[in-house]
Amino acid sequence: MSSSRTKISLEDARLSGINIDFEKMENGEKRYRLMSSDGSYYCRTVAAETGAWQNSHYHKRVTEFYVIQSGWIVYAEIGLNEDVDFRFLKDGESIFVKPFVHHNLFLSPHTIIHTIKYGGEGSEIDWFPSKELDHFIKNLSENDLKDLIKYN
Repeated sequence: MSSSRTKISLEDARLSGINIDFEKMENGEKRYRLMSSDGSYYCRTVAAETGAWQNSHYHKRVTEFYVIQSGWIVYAEIGLNEDVDFRFLKDGESIFVKPFVHHNLFLSPHTIIHTIKYGGEGSEIDWFPSKELDHFIKNLSENDLKDLIKYN
């Protein structure tokens, strides 16, 4: 049994509703995205040389699945009791984030994560900032997080 594979050009991918987007974020992260016109996407994120928070946000329709390839992250979310809950994740661990959950990630230096977003069903942006969560976490440094994790 032989298989025949043919490369798909970037133009053919675009015509099928698939686009790529590579960018360096304000916090120094590099993001390599593969996005579909149906609102789903895959992203490989490579953290900067210093640890940093991403931007606190939530989605109304999208579910996110984060996988930590190497390094470690601190996942923060506003819990049901409206307190901020923290979770430490390292190589090989993962977390699902459902719609309407205000969340953020702190990536340690050189961490690599993979993010899959799905369920958006449409091309409109489903990303909303969470000033509520930023209020609690944006001033927490890497050392603050290490102390917090040590005592939890």
